[in-house]
Amino acid sequence: DVQLVESGGGSVQTGGSLRLSCAPSGLSVSDSSMAWFRQSPGKEPEAVAAIRRDDLTAYTDSVKGRFTISKDNAENSLFLQMSNLKPEDTAMYYCAASHSFILTPRFYRLESSDYPYRGQGTQVTVS
Repeated sequence: DVQLVESGGGSVQTGGSLRLSCAPSGLSVSDSSMAWFRQSPGKEPEAVAAIRRDDLTAYTDSVKGRFTISKDNAENSLFLQMSNLKPEDTAMYYCAASHSFILTPRFYRLESSDYPYRGQGTQVTVS
């Protein structure tokens, strides 16, 4: 079974930074497509960023230049460095994964359906 465990969420002031971590089991970040999603109350889930096994990355427009997705293959971990946080970034953030190699055009679309595995989430609150 694949399990994804997120950590690193919290409450920060506008302009602050947080680093989220995701520790998968039953899956290797080195040969998987990994992503971060977020969901605010009353809103649909939104893809934030993704990274492929060849280290190609993709970001939703609202976080470009502020968020950085990365992975450590040796530690089998996924990260999301978030800087210059804004109140609109407040959400539950979820780690997501797929065993599939998502082809480039589709990879940039950050389709939720491409990532069947999800963690329980970690809350980020910006005020």
